[in-house]
Amino acid sequence: MSVDRILLTNDDGVDAAGIRALYDALAEEYAVTVVAPAADQSSVGRLLSEDVAVDDHGLGYVVDGTPVDCVVAGLDELVPDADAVVAGCNEGANLGAYTLGRSGTVSAAVEAAFFGVPAVATSMYVPGGDDWWKREFEGEDFAHAARATRFLVDEAVDAGVFDRADYLNVNAPIADEERAPLRVTTPSTWYGMRAERNGDGRVGFSDPIWGRMNEDDVPDPVGTDRRAVVDGEVSVSPLSVPHAAEPNAGLDELVEAYEAAVRS
Repeated sequence: MSVDRILLTNDDGVDAAGIRALYDALAEEYAVTVVAPAADQSSVGRLLSEDVAVDDHGLGYVVDGTPVDCVVAGLDELVPDADAVVAGCNEGANLGAYTLGRSGTVSAAVEAAFFGVPAVATSMYVPGGDDWWKREFEGEDFAHAARATRFLVDEAVDAGVFDRADYLNVNAPIADEERAPLRVTTPSTWYGMRAERNGDGRVGFSDPIWGRMNEDDVPDPVGTDRRAVVDGEVSVSPLSVPHAAEPNAGLDELVEAYEAAVRS
């Protein structure tokens, strides 16, 4: 198949700089229709609303809902002729296997995969302290992400990538003067989430990996998504939709034991 029309969404909201950067890169070649949330929907995962308000927007549609709402409404109603879905560019990386289900950006691509539509989720790694998210981003900051996304949309479908993968999770470093190379990766399996009671009846959460990334002390080998962005590369992980069934997994014997217990 060839790609002519793209549904573009995100989880940072329709007015975010990252979605505009991808729109500008993709609209040079493709018919791009934005179907994006009205406000920031970061880390909502695959949350689906019962119904949503939809309004016209200069680039397509704005949805008072989640990224998954945008994809379902887009592919089944608003842009049913879309050949591909692109989600992003997220302000902040989506690295590691444990982040995939949390990310609204990645969840949009996963939802598209269930529709059988090729999808690319694109995010940008921003180094810095705990307040990096307060930074105001410009279109040029997303140059690595936009260039890689455009290339993958141009080439991956015809190359048969989506015959073997359901979606691509792309993470690019924030742009600098050098062109970042592309590396095929797998999501890191390192997990280090922490919880701490703070004395007022609440528990706070932290993820120490971000500080380690700032110090170039990541526990990941070459070939993982996190190592790639720390090394100044664009990571692209070819992934399948979640929850693949494992044949048996030793449950047949347990089923027999359960049935015997029930009869006894």
